[in-house]
Amino acid sequence: MNHFEFSEVWMLLLLPLVFAAFWRLWRRRTQPAMTYSVVRRAKIAGAGTAAKLRWLPYALRAAALTLLIVCIARPVRINEQSSTLTDGVAIELVVDRSSSMLAMDFTRNGRPADRLTALKDVVDRFVDGGANLPGRKDDLVGLVTFARFADSVSPLTMDHEWLLEGLKDIEPADPAIGDDGTAIGDAVSLGAEKLRDVTDGKRTGSSRIKSKVLVLLTDGENNAGDIDPMTAAQLCKSLGIRLYAIGMGTRGTALMPVRTPFGTQMVKQPVNIDEELLTKMATATGGLYFRATDTKSLENIYGRIDELEKTVTEQKRTILAKDLAVEGFRLGGIAWPSLLTLVFVLLAMELLLSHTKLRTLP
Repeated sequence: MNHFEFSEVWMLLLLPLVFAAFWRLWRRRTQPAMTYSVVRRAKIAGAGTAAKLRWLPYALRAAALTLLIVCIARPVRINEQSSTLTDGVAIELVVDRSSSMLAMDFTRNGRPADRLTALKDVVDRFVDGGANLPGRKDDLVGLVTFARFADSVSPLTMDHEWLLEGLKDIEPADPAIGDDGTAIGDAVSLGAEKLRDVTDGKRTGSSRIKSKVLVLLTDGENNAGDIDPMTAAQLCKSLGIRLYAIGMGTRGTALMPVRTPFGTQMVKQPVNIDEELLTKMATATGGLYFRATDTKSLENIYGRIDELEKTVTEQKRTILAKDLAVEGFRLGGIAWPSLLTLVFVLLAMELLLSHTKLRTLP
């Protein structure tokens, strides 16, 4: 943003004196020096170009003095530029979609909801902001889901709207087609692989990735997959990835949909979460383990992770000052020399005209 300032603005108070002096001199020069009884011939004699332009040297001198006073007032053009550099976080969300995520021990908008529905709602606010969560607008966020197998839903991206659309489309595993299960090790390994190439200091536009985080959410025990969960945790550690693990489910029992010969019925089932394993995995990478027993605690956990993994914004402000008295400038799309140069040009023109074409008798 450009604007002009006068370092010695009080010097501009001298400008009225210049105008007053010019006006007085001009008035004196226009007073008749002789009195004629008949002025017709005198008017004819004074009707030439030189006579009509006799005011010009005085105007040039007044303009030069005006610009000189402006130069003394030190006009400065200020150009302020600001840039924002963000130290962001690369976050991989690893979400359990096994059939047990249909247990009805959470709420959404005050009404009973299954775990997967409540999770989608909280994660949406964690990424996009809302309620007590500010959002992660300056961070790369990716999404992995898992049941018996781990799948990548979204690469690490700043396009959070597209990622959240993928989150909405997550469906629970169907035991009838054989894709149910909990492959924690495979899922964490896939998430770590996606984070592997996001190195510290890498720039993405105006952002710089300073840390890598994997948020694992599961409601069960590892019972599928080829990779041991602790092996996956060690992989995260070797890649500089901090793992936060969340065990999701009430303590004791929870109502879960179970298929029976009489159709799907809600039956109380025990909630089994391998908290010891999840704690070891998180601790090995410098992260933490949390237990979410209801929607409010899940929201608080994501809020805590949000506080632990802060995005730092640094704003740089650059101020460039140009002294127009001695430096050229552009105005109205035209390149002008410095104001002092214009002063010398005006004085030279005034001297040239007053000693040649517009010379007058003393």
